[in-house]
Amino acid sequence: MKLILTTDVPGLGAPGDVVEVRDGYGRNFLLPQGKAIAATKGAEKQVATIKRAQVAREIRGTEHANEVKQALEKLSARLSITARTTADGAKLFGSITAIDVAAAIKAAGGPVLDRRTIETGGHIKTVGSHPVSVKLHPGVTVQLTVQVVGG
Repeated sequence: MKLILTTDVPGLGAPGDVVEVRDGYGRNFLLPQGKAIAATKGAEKQVATIKRAQVAREIRGTEHANEVKQALEKLSARLSITARTTADGAKLFGSITAIDVAAAIKAAGGPVLDRRTIETGGHIKTVGSHPVSVKLHPGVTVQLTVQVVGG
């Protein structure tokens, strides 16, 4: 059975990969769980379009990664995330995750980053400044400081 993966499946492939699996595995696990869709010509064209868009957003090399690093370092002073806090204003309701940091970088005028490249060192659950690292390319990592304010 030929399927297109919609999520990362360990030992099988990444989202967008066209894979050949046994009928039972595809019918009984991958399709019901929403981890894959049937491979049709239209779906394969759609996947090709999505992959082209991903390649356009990717960091292309060390030089490009260094350019993005310089742009992110300029934004570091303006990175601020507003979150709901408790009555005393010290703790957050919920936490700040890599998705929130990526949205803050985009809102500050920075590039669109994949949340998997952002390492927060766990969930951020308090108000204040917190260190965050962004791995742009093997060998190119940016250390940023995110200011979390109560709102």
